[in-house]
This record gives sequence, C-alpha cells and structure tokens, in this order.
Amino acid sequence: MRIRQYKPLLLLFAAMLFFVVPMTASAKKIRVLIVGGGTSHDFDRWYKQADAATLERDGLCSVVYTSNTDSISFYLKSADVLYLVTNQPINAASRKAIFDFVDAGKGLVLGHPGLWYNWKDWPEYNRQLVSGGAEAHDKYGSFDEDIVNPNHPITKGVEQHFNLKDERYHYVVDPLGPGIEVLASNHVAGSDVVYPSVFIVKNPKTRIVCIALGHDDASHNIIPYQTLLRNAVKWVAHKS
Repeated sequence: MRIRQYKPLLLLFAAMLFFVVPMTASAKKIRVLIVGGGTSHDFDRWYKQADAATLERDGLCSVVYTSNTDSISFYLKSADVLYLVTNQPINAASRKAIFDFVDAGKGLVLGHPGLWYNWKDWPEYNRQLVSGGAEAHDKYGSFDEDIVNPNHPITKGVEQHFNLKDERYHYVVDPLGPGIEVLASNHVAGSDVVYPSVFIVKNPKTRIVCIALGHDDASHNIIPYQTLLRNAVKWVAHKS
C-alpha cells in the first residue's frame, strides 16, 4: 500500500531526473560562438565544420556558428567564449557587444583571419584585443613551429616542435596595446625572423588567446592545431 501511495511521487522524481540530468550535463559544456565569413578563406569548411567538430569532440563544447556579423550581440548573450575568425564588416552594435563581452570577463579566442588589420575605422580592436596585428604574410608554404612555453595549459599535450604548411603571418606588436605573452612561434630555414603563432593578449579585463595558424586543412586537420584550439577555449573559459 505504501509503495502504491508514493508511486506518483516516484514517477515524478524519475521524470525530473530524465530532464534535469541531460540539462546538467549540457550545462557543463563550454558554449562557444564562432563568428566567421568573409574573403580569402573557406570559412564554412574550416571553421563552421572542422573547428566546430574539434571543439564539440568528447562533449567539450556546444558550438553556434554564424557568418552574420549583425547577429553577434544576440548570440553573445548565451555564450561563454567568442571565437572570432571573420574579416567581414562589423557594425557599431556588434563592435560594442564584443567589447562588452570582454569587459564582462568572458573568454575570447581570435583566429587566423581575425588577426589581420581588417578594420581601419576600428583601431581599438587591434590595439586592445589583438595588441597589434598583421598586414603581410609569407607566401603559403612550410615552416617550423616551436612551443616556447610548454608549461602553459594552452600548450599542454602539444608537440614542442612540428612543421606545417600555412600562411606565416607577420604579426607585429602594437606598443600602445596591453602586450602579449608568446606561447608558440615560427621560423623558416635560412632566416632569423621569428613571428608569434600562439599568444596571450594581456588584456586587463579577460583572457584572450590569438592563434595565427589556420589557412586551410594543413592546419585545421593536424593534432597540434586541434589541441591548441581546444586548450585555448578551455583556458579562456577558466576550465583549465
């Protein structure tokens, strides 16, 4: 009799578990907004598909991708991390939303196309969020990568030296920016010129990681790149 009496309550409790447990598991995922689209890169293939799959693997992240830069403020409301890789025009409302996101302490990862000087009328972006930028790169080809700080969470599990094909960005630090901490750099045989490939921007409000690699499959499909990207997202989200 007692079991029958409490059966409705047991069924209600079971139903609550059915809905709450998946929601709790989902809530543990890092919510990432990828903003892509623009010129000179296959954004859908390498960011919407490849990088999104890399981040969603093993349940690390839940990813939303958009190439509509006017929608940035809408999607950021429910994001933990912004992964910005676009070189499209960005309107005033979306620019403000990005800086509000940063000022609120949310994580920011800036990928290959986003490290260029894309917006001449928006110097605050490069100065404060990139602490510099690139206006040139080597011809697409092979170069060597060196992890210069193997003890940082972002470089954890990454080969200390590896080779890849990519556009070697000529990133230059802006002396008026907050400065950077280099985690990985690159060089080519026969040259003493070294450029940073993966670095932290010392923004006082939040964690920002820049990844200069990422032109095509020769970056996106290799384990070192994928590990760096996943580690970077975890670190800016305060999960490592």
